[in-house]
This record gives sequence, structure tokens and C-alpha cells, in this order.
Amino acid sequence: MFTDTHCHIYKEYYENIDEILKNAKENKINRMINNGCDKKSNSEVLELIGKYENMYGALGIHPENVEEYIQEDIKLIEKQLNHKKVIAIGEIGLDYHYTKENKEKQKKLLEEQLSLAEKYHLPVIIHSREATEDTINILKNYKTKGVIHSFSGSLETAKIYIKMGYLLGINGVITFKNSKLKDVIREIPLENIVLETDSPYLTPEPFRGKRNEPARILEIAKFISELKEISIEELARITNDNIKRIFDI
Repeated sequence: MFTDTHCHIYKEYYENIDEILKNAKENKINRMINNGCDKKSNSEVLELIGKYENMYGALGIHPENVEEYIQEDIKLIEKQLNHKKVIAIGEIGLDYHYTKENKEKQKKLLEEQLSLAEKYHLPVIIHSREATEDTINILKNYKTKGVIHSFSGSLETAKIYIKMGYLLGINGVITFKNSKLKDVIREIPLENIVLETDSPYLTPEPFRGKRNEPARILEIAKFISELKEISIEELARITNDNIKRIFDI
């Protein structure tokens, strides 16, 4: 059985969440970590983890929402960090893809949430897009652990994050025909990765173009098991052991 360590299961994306979770279970996905991105999605994550036994939550403010969030949103996150099913702070990080004009605001927001993670001894789920150097330099200042979500960097970057104690979140990107990620994963031990979908985004082959869902972890697992020449069962065992090192799940 596998765990989807990063998804966005919100009502705006899925009209029937019961069906999505049923489909996940039928495809050997027995747990998932639902990630918030802003005040609205954090509230929905809290609602859903209360409803579904096999769903856990991560709360955070995504860097793309740096212009909209207010300090009260951070306080609301902090109030929920003792919830037994809130197991991480995420999705947080830096994203310079659309604009670099608000870099300092993004850094401040990230640092504030990393401080919360330190204070409450929680792992973090890090989003880093076209911001590798700044992400690494900031993480070095905090005694945190967690996952580099949707990792797609170089082998050199992978080794830096691994040395810092982070796991790499690997999703459907590895199945894309033009992806160089498969070359990186060939070179690193499986003890350094976890599997994720980033649902409803980044649907793996052969379903690319359709809405993603946690059940698609199985396609990612099949691809990696063939790449590393091990059984699906062995991959499940290793990645679940990796999850236990980071998350209280």
C-alpha cells in the first residue's frame, strides 16, 4: 500500500471526494496528505481530515499567495498545529516563475512559516520553483526536516537537499517523455524519496491531459520500480519507511 504525500483535494477540483478516495483505495493508495495553500484551502483541509480517517493535513500559505495573505492567516494556522492529524506545515516555499518583484516578501513569508515549524517540531513541505539558491540558503538557517515537493532539479541539487536531511517528492513529472528527472533518480538511493501526485495537477503518463488524483500514485510507482529494477512491493516498503522518518503518520 502506498501514501500520496502531496495532493490538493478540494471541492473546487472534485465534485465527489468520496469517489476519489474509494478509487485511491482500490489502487492500493491507503493514505494521503492533503496540502493547504491559503486561508480557504487550509480551512477545507481541516474539515476533510476530520471527515476521512485515512487523510492527513498540512497547512500553509503558498508563495503565489504572498500578496493576498494577512497576518491573521498565519495565526489561524498556528492555532491548528496541535491538531493530531495536522502533520506538517505546507505547502510553503518560493516561486519566482511568474515574478521576482516580490522576492523579499516571499522570503519573509517562508521564514515565518519555517519558524513555526521549528517551534512546533513539525516537518515542512517545500515548494521551490526557479528559486533553488534562495531556498537552500534559507533552509540552512532552520532546524527543520521535510520534503522538497515536486523535485525536478539536478543531481547536484538533489544531493544538497539530501545532505540537509530532506526527502525528495517525486510525482508524475518523472513519467514525462522529456523529463530529465529519471536520470537523477537512477543515481540516488530510494531511501531519499517519497511519492506524491500533486493532484489535480501533473498527471502521469499514460493519463496526461486528464485531471490527476491520488490513485495515480500507482502509475508513478510502476515507473520507478521499473527504472530501479525492483518490485512494486519493495518500493512500497522503502517509501513507507521513508515517510515514517519524517511524518507522524
